[in-house]
Amino acid sequence: MSNNATQLERLTFFSDAVFAIAITLLVIEIHVPHLGVTDDRAFLAALAALCPSIFGFVLSFLVIGALWAAHHRVFGMLAGYGSGVMLPNMLQLMVIAFMPFATALMSANPQSRVAEMFYAATLLLVALTQRWLFGCALQAACLQPKLGPVDVASALGRAWGLPVAAGLSLALAWFIPAWNNLALLGIPLLTRLFAHLARVRAENSRMVPTGGDPEAPIAQGIPPHEPVAAPDAIA
Repeated sequence: MSNNATQLERLTFFSDAVFAIAITLLVIEIHVPHLGVTDDRAFLAALAALCPSIFGFVLSFLVIGALWAAHHRVFGMLAGYGSGVMLPNMLQLMVIAFMPFATALMSANPQSRVAEMFYAATLLLVALTQRWLFGCALQAACLQPKLGPVDVASALGRAWGLPVAAGLSLALAWFIPAWNNLALLGIPLLTRLFAHLARVRAENSRMVPTGGDPEAPIAQGIPPHEPVAAPDAIA
């Protein structure tokens, strides 16, 4: 594990910069209409034609924003990081940087099955790399002292929300292109659901002694039962 706080800050700042650049580049694909006329109807028609691009911008902006928020939350839980973090972090940033292209392809071809599946597959890939990253980062030796297994379980459970929503969107894109993106609206609900389930499971596992070991309750923070004295001992 690297205990150098400066190194952790450098990794975080670099990641933040990639997120910021990618989320800014999304707007480049919304091209300003140059009609050469002042007719209101013509301008309204031109703006209406931009609706798929605007929708793609808003959708990808929110998704990348959610990915950044999760990255920020998890890296804030760390006191250091191991060497295994670098590869998944770089792979995630690579897919994040690719998001403006996938968004532009989907926005320019909103009814295309291939374009919609390509976009959903990109989301699924970035979501899975983030889940891999969090699994590598949230090691016991790298955590802030105040954090425990329940906090780690909640963060890892939350990270399954986007992969599930993106996988559902990918499957639906085969049958209902464009409408498949509605599955992504469930991301906030899924993240909270998976976080809650993971937290409950982790709390329950801490309360159950394992292997019949009398020391297990002590190790899990549960006071052991006091032995009952024999009657002759009381006398």
